[in-house]
Amino acid sequence: MHKLLALFGALLICSSGHTSVSFASTVSPEHPIHQQSLMPITDGEAYRSSHHAFAAPVILLDVGHGGIDGGTTEAGVLEKDINLAISQKIYLLLRSKGYAVVINRLGDYALSDENRWLNSRSRHYRDLAQRKSLSEEVSTDIVVSIHANWSSRSATHGPVVLHQKEGRSYLLAQSIQDSMNQLCGTHREVVWGKPFYMLNYVKHPAVIIETGFLSNPADRARISDPKEQKRIAKSIADGIIYYLSVV
Repeated sequence: MHKLLALFGALLICSSGHTSVSFASTVSPEHPIHQQSLMPITDGEAYRSSHHAFAAPVILLDVGHGGIDGGTTEAGVLEKDINLAISQKIYLLLRSKGYAVVINRLGDYALSDENRWLNSRSRHYRDLAQRKSLSEEVSTDIVVSIHANWSSRSATHGPVVLHQKEGRSYLLAQSIQDSMNQLCGTHREVVWGKPFYMLNYVKHPAVIIETGFLSNPADRARISDPKEQKRIAKSIADGIIYYLSVV
């Protein structure tokens, strides 16, 4: 419970209307390199003035897996570690542009250990309930869940963004997918994430981003490389910001 309380304690709504989330204890102070985006960009202040009269929009970053749950793995690379590294970089990029961001995993631990919402013997369902219910406790505008993929066919590659059966979720997914396709030189389409708990039960516009396939050597090398992680994070942040600029 202490990790969850620390997370909420870090979300400070100041009298000026700004929202700040402290993350200094777990993320290097070095910000990712900023490159000029080819997409229209707005900043958090501009979005706040046109969309929210009294409060900043909040982006909830859902960091897939953690702790005992390593996610998928290949060649010694654990999905949970990739998810956290990329999510940290997305957080810093969005914060640098004035957006309010909450991240639900600050280190290598399982969210099921912090569960307060579902009394179940299943660690998996406790984990999912924790992720879903946090989006309701915090005044969330969008939920972006970061994962890595795996396929029995090693040739399968590229980022995939899954969406809810809902218009705003589709637009958010398409914006991120377009940005990631441009980065990776792929032409993938967004996918309706019909069987996924997060996309079925989260009430806000939500997407799941599979940043690449650990089963593909090229993808695995890309998403494991800190420099490439910065580029991936920037493409995701650009997609999020473009969505917020047009909705």
